[in-house]
Amino acid sequence: MGRLIENSDDLTINRPKPLVEDIPVLEYSKNIDPKYAVEALLEGNHVLIADQFSSGVAVLEALKKQLSKKSTSDTFQSQRNYRDTFRSAAQLLLIEISDHQLHVRKAPEIGWIKILYPELPDFFLPFTDVQGLNSSWQWYQKGIRIPGLKQTLHPFYGTYFPTRFEHIELFVNYLKNYPGKKDNAFDVGIGSGILSKLLHQFGFKGVHASDINPNALIGILKENHSHSVNLYLGDLFAGSEVKSDVIAFNPPWIPLPKEVSGIDLAIYYDKDLFPRFFEEAHKHLNPEGQVVLLFSNLAGLMDPNFVHPIEWELKHQKRFTLVKKTTKKVAAASSKTKRKAVWRDHEFVECWVLTSTPLRLCCSSCASIQSPIVQKV
Repeated sequence: MGRLIENSDDLTINRPKPLVEDIPVLEYSKNIDPKYAVEALLEGNHVLIADQFSSGVAVLEALKKQLSKKSTSDTFQSQRNYRDTFRSAAQLLLIEISDHQLHVRKAPEIGWIKILYPELPDFFLPFTDVQGLNSSWQWYQKGIRIPGLKQTLHPFYGTYFPTRFEHIELFVNYLKNYPGKKDNAFDVGIGSGILSKLLHQFGFKGVHASDINPNALIGILKENHSHSVNLYLGDLFAGSEVKSDVIAFNPPWIPLPKEVSGIDLAIYYDKDLFPRFFEEAHKHLNPEGQVVLLFSNLAGLMDPNFVHPIEWELKHQKRFTLVKKTTKKVAAASSKTKRKAVWRDHEFVECWVLTSTPLRLCCSSCASIQSPIVQKV
């Protein structure tokens, strides 16, 4: 059961686990061959970066190189073993924090350390976690310009934010042409708050949003205009009783390949997510209201046996009727992307607009209203 959240102090923040106990460590500095640090890590020993920040980067690069030599094939299992081994060993590479600063030379300033660990001036963190904190802080400080959004996005630590915006552009276009009531809207899975901000920007009087990640709600609550969104901690509609004119959902786009947690839950979905969403959305939608889902054909490109969850719902459950489907091709792949170019060439994002199916159509003119429109942008 979820609950309405009005104060960030009511939430426990998700943060990398600090090491505060005394543990034996082997100190490493740049005058030592990094292979010795790698050997110690693979043997299960903690290694502490003792001189400068770049020494940690050097050890991780040496660790990757060493494990790549041992990887005998490009099979899925081999690559998974490589990642698991690297992750386990890398977690043993530590850096010291003293008075909320990295206790090494030439280290970046990371404001998250004081924000996330106000009660801990001195502790240790895995170097890879510090790298994640640093990257997140750069995004937070610099901000991100989102197409159609009049304010700069500053994503809070540990919250999902997009790096491509075609699906956001489809949502903005939907809002520009939305003709219905604007009393209430619900953003399922607020993340960094983009859809909620857009709903408020386009005149919805009551904007409600949920997330299972407390960091998402904390990030919104710390913003000056957070009063414009009613926030619920919990899954999907989080036990709220709100009925909405528009329900917006930007779900994960790829079926769950294995057990994941944390921010990966914003990338993969389990088999029960869409059936549960549609069941609850049907209860929370006002008459003549609309459900808007942002999705992608990516999973279908990766797996020819993929069952599209929105198409399956429309065909088999018949709780909703398609009003309009809009698609947009994604931009050309970056030269640095790891995604296969053959997929990117055929990838497009989708904006599905659904409404509750009436119990029966009273006449042929009603049937014509229910005919879906499919549009490419």
